[in-house]
Parts: sequence; C-alpha cells; structure tokens
Amino acid sequence: MRHSQLFIQTKKEIPKDAFNISHQYLVRGDFIEQTISGVYRFLPLGFKVHRKIEQIIREEMLNLGAQEVYLPVLQDKKLWLETNRWKTIDPPLFTFKDRHQKETALVPTDEEEMVDIVRKRVKSYQDLPFSLFQIQTKFRNETRATGGLLRLREFVMKDLYSFHHEKKDLVNFYSKVKNSYFQIFKKCGVPAICVEASSGTIGGELSHEFMVVSEIGEDKIFICKKCGFGANMEKVGEIKKCPKCKGILEKKNSIEVGHIFYLGTKYSKVMSANYRSKNGKLKPILMGCYGIGIPRLMATIVEVNHDGKGIIWPKEVAPFQIHLISLPSTKPERVDKVAGRLYRDLQKRGLEVLYDDRKDKSAGEKFADCDLIGIPLRLVVSENTLKQNCLEIKKRSEKKVKLVKINSINSYIRKDS
Repeated sequence: MRHSQLFIQTKKEIPKDAFNISHQYLVRGDFIEQTISGVYRFLPLGFKVHRKIEQIIREEMLNLGAQEVYLPVLQDKKLWLETNRWKTIDPPLFTFKDRHQKETALVPTDEEEMVDIVRKRVKSYQDLPFSLFQIQTKFRNETRATGGLLRLREFVMKDLYSFHHEKKDLVNFYSKVKNSYFQIFKKCGVPAICVEASSGTIGGELSHEFMVVSEIGEDKIFICKKCGFGANMEKVGEIKKCPKCKGILEKKNSIEVGHIFYLGTKYSKVMSANYRSKNGKLKPILMGCYGIGIPRLMATIVEVNHDGKGIIWPKEVAPFQIHLISLPSTKPERVDKVAGRLYRDLQKRGLEVLYDDRKDKSAGEKFADCDLIGIPLRLVVSENTLKQNCLEIKKRSEKKVKLVKINSINSYIRKDS
C-alpha cells in the first residue's frame, strides 16, 4: 500500500478525553474514531490489526477442534425468560420494541442461543462432546464506557462453548482452552497471567480470568510470588496471605483480556438441554464457555508495547510488516526509482509493505508518522544511503540503525523475519 493512497490522517494533538496511552495512540494514528460513548469506528489501519488478532484466535480455536458458527445479534426474549436473565443480567440488556411491538434485545452473550441450538440436535451421549465458536458483535449496556477500547458498549468478541457428557472430559477441554489462550496472548505480545475469578453474571462452578498487569487496569488481582497463585478481588477479597502456601500476596491493577467458565449444568438444566446416557437416563449436558474481547485485547497490546513516540506492534498483529520510506532529495528520480523497485520486489515476496511515497512531507514528518503507527521494520531510501549503495534499516523496538547493501536486503529481511 502506498501511503499517498492510504485512507489515513494522523494527528499530533492528544484527544481531550483520552487518558490511556492506547486510546491516545490509536486515535492519533487514525486506527479508530469514536462516534458515541463506548462505540468506535475501525478505520483501515485499525481494521487490519483487528483482523490479524481475529485470525490468531480463529486458528487456535480450530486447532482445538471447535467449529465456527455465526449467530444473530437480535435475541429471542423467550430464551432469556427461560434462564430468568431478561431483567437480571448485569449490565442490563439493550432492549427495544419493533414495529409490531414485539420486544427483543441486542446480544451481550450467547449462552441461551447456543443452548437452544444444541438442545434441538443432541439426543444421546454419542452426540457429545463438541465445541462451537463465533467471532461476533456484542452489546453491553455499560454504565460508564471508558479507556478507549478497554470498555465498550459495542465490540467484537470471540466466544467458544463446549458441550460434554463426562465431567473429566469438560475438565480436560477447559485445561486445553487455558493453554490455547496462553498461546494467543503470547502471539499478540501481551504477558497474560491466569487467576481464579468470580463467575459473576455468567455463573457456573468455576472460572478463570487472564490478566495483564497494568497501572491503568480497572481490575484488582492478588498474586503470590512464592507459589504463583492468583485471584481477583471478587474471588478472595482483601486478604494478605496466600490461601495455597501462606505466602504474602501482592495487589496489582490489571486488564482482563480473557475469561473462561466451567458452567456445568447451569444453563442446560433450566433450558432442558439433555442427553440420554449409556444406561438410558436423561441427564443435563455439561458446558463450558470461553471469551476474548478483541478490541480490548488490541488496546492492551498497545498498553504494553509502546514508547514515547508511538506504538510498537508485535509483528503477528501489525497492520504491515515493513514501513518503507523514501526521503526528500535533490535527486528525487533516483531515490524514487530505487524505492519503487524495492516496494515491488518486497510485495512479490508476499510481504506487507506500507510505502511512504508522499511528496509533500518532510523527513521529520515521515519519521514521526512511522514511529506513531508502529510497524515492526523500517526501511529508508535516501540520497545519502544511495551514495553508499545502501538502505537504512531499523526495528521499531530498537534504537539501533543499520546500513545494509541494497543487493543484500532480501537475505537480511529473510534472516530478520
């Protein structure tokens, strides 16, 4: 993509209502734009990052053997009445009446919808186990939407649901999802830790949250350095000693990036989602559910991967792999010719390149945008580098700048990647 053709308008000013680094940089870099409180537009750069995160998650879900579905955002009130959550869920549902005065709601979570699908299809223990997931828009009627993408009223979420007839099988799958989540967060460049959590409005016998320690985080967790135990405040309250080893607990602010629940029979019982066991008895299906909010994860990536100049995207989620810059010159023809040829060659190799070919911007403006946008590798073609038959190369995560011979660039980038 040529920068001159990219739909983007970076900003120097910090937005008045942006107090978090992720909010500031994502708005200034023109990744996102707020419309109303808790609702954001994802612009071309932001949507590219969003889709990269989606794909990392999707691949991990498929590796678990889960099958992808896509469910409606308009919810059937009757299903929510079955679980008695129509008026009790917190935050409350976004509800409205259609032109026929029929009341419905926008989806905040999909337990009822998933159970309704499954109870129509599962008859026997031989139909179990299996798991279904989706990547779909959710709506949360939050009292206070804050922190840019960290707390939204409309957002895309990956939600996975598993269905079992044996407890040990659910426990085993729950553990596999936990390991899969660690892989997702590692690929996304966030150091998540898993802590015991309260099941909250979703319910169930057991739940764990995946937390990233951060000063701007709204969640409080307790961590034991001695044995590794962790729990959120709702789970253990204000305690000073570890319940596992009696070590001293440290209280930390954190951002929740994922939550998994051992639901057991909480929803299957009340919605009569049963299977017939080997001995012919009807039993409620055992369930687990497992969620990741994608915009919040995107914001958390920025919170832990930035410096004073802008974002430092991990290469797996970066909007582009390479930021190629041609600098203003007294001999622009040669600089443009070399940069243009390099741009085409890199694209032919299947690399994602943002080529800053703008003629009306100074070197300083181009470098400032490059640092703000945060693409992992910067290549610079200038009159000075060409005098040495070289290109300037710099990783966004490092301060060191290297000169590499033009005819060696392909092998260098292959080695670097």
